[in-house]
Amino acid sequence: MSDFLSRLADTIATRRPENGGSPDASYVARLLSKGPDSFLKKIGEEATETVMAAKDGDADRIVSETADLWFHCLVMLDFYKLRPEQVIAELARREGLSGLEEKASRPA
Repeated sequence: MSDFLSRLADTIATRRPENGGSPDASYVARLLSKGPDSFLKKIGEEATETVMAAKDGDADRIVSETADLWFHCLVMLDFYKLRPEQVIAELARREGLSGLEEKASRPA
């Protein structure tokens, strides 16, 4: 799975305007060229749609909306020059920890 996320992140990176991505030809280039507000708004919209799909219990929509949410999060990561591997490493670091203990260990 992380190989796929890495490949998708690599593709997103090729769409960066400074890498030749054209906002006229690429949705990702358009989002990145408009700055954080554009993709952060999309993340909020997709998160809401994911929640609504889950509330409806519609499995196909849950999967589809989660894919949209993850995609826009990958665009956000790319904007900040972060990689999905870093998120996966953080999740791996937390593996086996109590969620309550992990949350309590975070700085205030």
